[in-house]
Amino acid sequence: MSIAVALARYLTEQGVTYDVVQHPQTVTASESAKASHIPIDRLAKAVVLKAEDDYMLAVLPASCHIQFGDLRRQLGTEVAMASEDQVEALFRDCDPGAVPALGVAYGLKVAVDDSLAKEPDIYLEGGDHASLVHLSGTTFAKLLANARHTHFAE
Repeated sequence: MSIAVALARYLTEQGVTYDVVQHPQTVTASESAKASHIPIDRLAKAVVLKAEDDYMLAVLPASCHIQFGDLRRQLGTEVAMASEDQVEALFRDCDPGAVPALGVAYGLKVAVDDSLAKEPDIYLEGGDHASLVHLSGTTFAKLLANARHTHFAE
């Protein structure tokens, strides 16, 4: 499968250079990193959150977990993980559990953990469980320039 239609369209509209890294089918982000021979800290995972009456993405290294207390304090609002049905409705062109970390391609606000800023290369789910999108760290930062940059990963 190629990358998700909305993601491909967004990257093309932004005029950025990216590569698609194919790998054997995996279930988890850590398996994807291992199968692709990339450092897990360079794989940006996306967690879909429900915030009041809206949805958003939290983007953090695949090696980390969200510290919900920190994120809630920094956002100034309650957030919780979206249900699988809610995620599937938002990301119709993606396989369940393969949400790309570029929420703007889907009209979502994004909070990104600052720890990703130090990485020279970033990889993210392409919308299925067999491909990753590879971007330079600079390009990833440019695409997330309007995101909320904070620290909520541990």
